[in-house]
Amino acid sequence: MELFSVIFRTTFFYFFIVLAYRIMGKREIGQLGIIDLIVSILIAELVAISIENIKDSIFLTILPIALLVFLELFLAFVSIKSRTFRNLFGGKPSLIIVNGNVNYKEMVRQRYSMDDLLLSLRQKEIKSIEDVEYAFLEPNGKLSIFQYNFFHTKSNYPMPVILDGEIQMRALEYIKKNKSWLEKELAKKGLQIKDVFYAFKKKNQIYIIRKSSL
Repeated sequence: MELFSVIFRTTFFYFFIVLAYRIMGKREIGQLGIIDLIVSILIAELVAISIENIKDSIFLTILPIALLVFLELFLAFVSIKSRTFRNLFGGKPSLIIVNGNVNYKEMVRQRYSMDDLLLSLRQKEIKSIEDVEYAFLEPNGKLSIFQYNFFHTKSNYPMPVILDGEIQMRALEYIKKNKSWLEKELAKKGLQIKDVFYAFKKKNQIYIIRKSSL
């Protein structure tokens, strides 16, 4: 009887968890953020406890899992609406390599070692840091790498100076500009920061997506 109960619970929770993750829209572990990972760990623990304690009602596990799925969907909605919340709980990309040079200050801030960096480069079959023009450490821990072109000439990476209507001070510092400069550039187009959803600088131009155009 206990064997049948274990088999039933294992099979039931397998399909139940598959359904839960389909609802949450998750496709692979590499795409999980901090909140997603916490939810995954809690769900795994709840299922393991339920399978071990076959005398407890199965609904004592279904209910908290359903609650976790609801919280995940709710927090995902909030993160879409609030960039501050998204950066706080999900993190944001960090520029690790710029024009073939390692940004050691950012590596220390992100607690990302040279061994981690070199491992990521080897996994991409890149022999030298000098072959990389830009590299971003993504919130999920993966390294996004942009290599130099064939002629090894510099390209102008589009630096986002406004995201979701918020000024990106690190980007301005990187391009050696300030808030006053940005406001003047927007004023030339008859815009204010509150009117802009997304703006990035490439070469000597600013490209803008207005909030009203979305």
